[in-house]
Parts: sequence; structure tokens; C-alpha cells
Amino acid sequence: MLLEQIRTAGDRNFGYLVADPASGVAAVVDPSGAPEKFVRRLEESGLRLRWVLATHHHFDHTDGASELCRRYHAPLALHRLSPMAAEIPLDDGSILDIGALRARILHTPGHTEDSICILLPGAVLTGDTLFVGKVGGTDFAEGARRQWQSLHEKLLTLPDETLVYPGHDVGVRSVSTIGDEKKQNPFLRQPDFENFVDLKRNWQAYKAEHGIA
Repeated sequence: MLLEQIRTAGDRNFGYLVADPASGVAAVVDPSGAPEKFVRRLEESGLRLRWVLATHHHFDHTDGASELCRRYHAPLALHRLSPMAAEIPLDDGSILDIGALRARILHTPGHTEDSICILLPGAVLTGDTLFVGKVGGTDFAEGARRQWQSLHEKLLTLPDETLVYPGHDVGVRSVSTIGDEKKQNPFLRQPDFENFVDLKRNWQAYKAEHGIA
């Protein structure tokens, strides 16, 4: 498997190029306002773009997707609850074949209703659901509760060695693992939902107290 993390535009966004080198089939995840970077890598690598995916509908993740879709005649795939039109509506458990690779969709609402994570062999692309040492923004009510459930019922059930590739470079490093996040991410260390929300409400004070950038 080829998995490239590409710094794009927006607020320290990451996009991803995923490919099966044997077949030359590729997918782009969250082009994030920098489609030209993906065009360059596709052309340099001789890869054929099969899918364009977005982890959710926010502009800083989907900007540039339509350009890639037009250029390579590749369909856009988002969760079926997305307010954006998609040729491929995704559900929890949907499978997309990238050559011999199988990408499984995990519906992880919270940051948005249409948020997804993309499970690959040994890795998960977490969009704005889980960052390195942080989690994506939500309200303090139903959105936070949905995110808590998504984290604990979907992501934290993955093997500890699963690599975590987030949607933004807002942590102490660009890649983590599920095991490391369980140990180090303060949001994931909270014993219950009430403490999780309390940390969200008081995140700025927590960061100042613990010297977190």
C-alpha cells in the first residue's frame, strides 16, 4: 500500500494519496484546496485515480475535489448524510476497492453529521474526528455526545498498533497510533462523557496549564 500524507491548504490541513502500487489504482482523500499537489503526485507515479473521498463536507476538506473529479473522471464519495452532492453515497461499513486494497468506511458523527473515518490495512484516516492529542470541534451537547460515541465505539476498538492519520497538523506530530492516543490524548483519557465535555469547555485553560500549543 502507498499512503502519502500531503500538506495542503486551509488551517494546517492534511490530504492523502492512497494507492495500490501493483494495479496503479489510487484514491485521494480530502484534497483540501491543493488539487495541483495530487495531480503532480499522480502524474509522477503513473497512478490512475479511481475515487475522490472527503471525510466530511467542510470546505477546507472538499475544496479542489470537483477539479480532480473532472480531470480524472473519478466519482466523489461522501457519507450519504452530507449536504454536498456525491456520486457515491457512503454508509457505515461501505467498502471501496482501490485496486487490491479495501477501504472500509466508519461513520463517526460528532464534528459533523456526515463525518467519516477511512480504515485501511494497518491505518485509519480520521479527518476531524481525532487529531494527535486532540479531537475535532463540536458543540457541548448532542454533537459532543455523538463524537464521544464515535471515538469509543468505533476508533478505540481498533488494534492499538493502527496508525492514525489526522485531517489537520495540530498535534505534537503528524502521525500517531490508536494505542498512543489512548495513553496520551487527554480527551480519550476522560473516564466518562461528562468529563469529556468539561475538558472541551475548558480546553484553553487546560492547554495553558499543561503548556500545550
